[in-house]
Amino acid sequence: MGKNVIILAQLQEIDLKIDSSRGEKQSLMEEIAALEEKVEELKRSVAGYGADLDTVEEEKRALEENLAAETEAINRSEGRLREIKTQKEYQAVSKEIAAAKKVKTELEDQVLQKLNRIEDLKSAIADQSKVLVEFETSASSQESELKEKVARLETAITADLESRETTAKLVSPSMMKRYDKLRERRQGVAVAEARSGSCLGCNMNLPPQVFNSLFNADNLVPCPHCQRLLFLRQNEQDAQAES
Repeated sequence: MGKNVIILAQLQEIDLKIDSSRGEKQSLMEEIAALEEKVEELKRSVAGYGADLDTVEEEKRALEENLAAETEAINRSEGRLREIKTQKEYQAVSKEIAAAKKVKTELEDQVLQKLNRIEDLKSAIADQSKVLVEFETSASSQESELKEKVARLETAITADLESRETTAKLVSPSMMKRYDKLRERRQGVAVAEARSGSCLGCNMNLPPQVFNSLFNADNLVPCPHCQRLLFLRQNEQDAQAES
């Protein structure tokens, strides 16, 4: 087995480490985003209750204005009763007053309903605001820890990328192109260990001539099944040499 595939195996270890770190970083970023979205969701909930409260208070004010108008109208009508001379007119005004009092009672009931609704909304705002503050405190602490992990991963990724660049310089451009294409097609694994006559990339048995060629070839030997480039670890070579 030539040094080229050994270098590619080393390069793949670096790439897999980078892939793992990037995947972990992505998961951490998603956790951070989920925490931030939860905070925004709670804020929207509080704001929604606040908007409902504004609407109900505006409706209550309108009802109170109507109630005040009805009360004033009743007072005027009751004042007119003392000045009425005929029985017919007296009955007509009395009927108006009775109808107005019925409307007034209905308005008072509606105002009371609005007051109850206002109290419910204020209570909901207070409860939800408390939940928001508590969650923000917890989320802030969690985010700090997650961001620290992200920062450590970014440092590790940067170092591994530098190591990758150094290692990749030892490989010809054509070989790197082949390696990169294999990684793309084979879920990031372009180089597979051959052990005991099998490719560990696809777990298929290798033809004896292919496996044996790994001990003396100075070129790249692909697995005939998955096309990954094969390499032997030192202990496998030593075992073959002893046999």
